[in-house]
Amino acid sequence: MPETAGPAETNRAAIRRNKVVESARTLFAEHGFHSTGIAQIATTSGIKVGQIYRDFACKEDIVAAIAEQNMAVLLDEDGLRQAIDRGDLAGVRTWMIDLILRKTTQDDASLMPELLAESARNERINAIMLQCDARIRQNTVLALCQAVPDASDERVAIAADLMMMGVCCRRIALVQDDPAQMDSGIRLFIDQQIASLSGT
Repeated sequence: MPETAGPAETNRAAIRRNKVVESARTLFAEHGFHSTGIAQIATTSGIKVGQIYRDFACKEDIVAAIAEQNMAVLLDEDGLRQAIDRGDLAGVRTWMIDLILRKTTQDDASLMPELLAESARNERINAIMLQCDARIRQNTVLALCQAVPDASDERVAIAADLMMMGVCCRRIALVQDDPAQMDSGIRLFIDQQIASLSGT
């Protein structure tokens, strides 16, 4: 009967996988997906090629892990659920603002355009990006329905699409900082969408 990994081994595996993912994130952002090989990722991460292939079957699996990390940070789904459970409308509004303004990593501005370009050529990357898009939209609709429960499904869908365009622009734009003007503009935009759905 095979032995199961204990907590220490599980933790070591998670640390090892994270090293690979973070190294790949940096390399993909600097050199592009096509120009980055597993050998480069191994050199940068300090993890042997054979071990990388035991953890990740291919580069696309590493991209999937990067996307999952980004979604966890970007969406803060637990924060949204907690605000909804408390009936905290200010918290839901803050979540919507943060969805657009929240940064994931320093390499995000370079990485996202690279992955979007690759998704046009690579079906697996395209599927990963579409899954991310669907997850963002699902949570955005959930937040808007909580903020304006009487709004029609059609109007919520339009507002969600507009907000997602804002998310996409922030992820693609080569912006190093979040200037105060951008911050205030996003807050105004969210308030306008809520007001529009409320009919006020």
